[in-house]
Amino acid sequence: MTVTAERHDTALPEGAGVFERTDFPTADAHEQVTFFQDPGTGLKAIVAIHDTTLGPALGGTRFYPYADEAAALKDVLRLSRGMTYKSAIAGVDLGGGKAVIIGDPATGKSEALLEAYARFVQTLGGRYITAGDVGTNSDDLDVMGRATDYVVGRNTAAGGSGDSAPMTALGVFQGMRAAAQAKWGTPSLAGRTVGVEGTGKVGYQLIKLLLADGASVIATDVNAAALDRVARDFPEVKIASSVIDQELDVYAPCAMGATLTDESVAAITADIICGAANNQLAHPRSSTTSANAASPGCPTTSPTAADSFRSPVNGSARPPTTSARRSRRSSPPSCRSSTSRSGTASSPAPQPTPSPRPGSPQPSRRLRRP
Repeated sequence: MTVTAERHDTALPEGAGVFERTDFPTADAHEQVTFFQDPGTGLKAIVAIHDTTLGPALGGTRFYPYADEAAALKDVLRLSRGMTYKSAIAGVDLGGGKAVIIGDPATGKSEALLEAYARFVQTLGGRYITAGDVGTNSDDLDVMGRATDYVVGRNTAAGGSGDSAPMTALGVFQGMRAAAQAKWGTPSLAGRTVGVEGTGKVGYQLIKLLLADGASVIATDVNAAALDRVARDFPEVKIASSVIDQELDVYAPCAMGATLTDESVAAITADIICGAANNQLAHPRSSTTSANAASPGCPTTSPTAADSFRSPVNGSARPPTTSARRSRRSSPPSCRSSTSRSGTASSPAPQPTPSPRPGSPQPSRRLRRP
């Protein structure tokens, strides 16, 4: 299976790289952006650490055939920023980070490349903890675990939590039910039409839950193989070339993100927008331009995304502050690592802690807060 890169408008402001960007406010700048490459394996990766006020940065590794380096950089900056707010709203002692590997996972992924990438992650000394994302899975994370302590989401046989897709889909589904209760007075989605955009790991699981609840589903994906799987396993699902412009009750973006533009939201007929995609808004003002979608009081974006921080109800986004962190929880943040690993690394392993919970990241050092 070959994934084809979609070309988006990724032109940067003149002279912009990381420091002089106009699409990210200076007050919300990233702490660290690191570029890695390994010519022997073909690895080209970027790790972005947005904010570690609450703890070490956690975020998955996306393996995707970006059209160019500018597209990869823009994506990792947006994704890592979103992770800061996701961690903050979840009340966990973690900051925001993300990584991207430039390439087609169907043809470019190898154990050697994943191990090389993991060795680079290890050199960050626990400031960034990686996990799965588009183009990576628990098997890949097991391979990474040979060369870094800082990886979560490995297979249960390796002491990890396993595939996160079913639980992610369940969270999105429950978010839809909450929105349905607010909008229609009942949490049931029976008889409602839901458009699922993106039928990969999470989208597929979401479709299963929606059908079980009695919803009608329209699905689309740029990956023909993913759509073929849905058509084969769920023949009642309508396959379409696009869902965002269909007559829908719920629009569920579960693909790469940034589908909510000024133009697209003006055409959306759905009352609820709720999906698994990160950074669904192309830019903050998109949350105010839809006349049709999501009345006040209903979630307008994914319960797994940070876009809700930019909605009219919540006001402008701000990074979490130390004072806010202290008011929420008294214990200091800690860096965590996976429970099992083999091989060598380029930085010291974390100190062991008493009675670790199998499969969960363990505290290894304390971060100094401002």
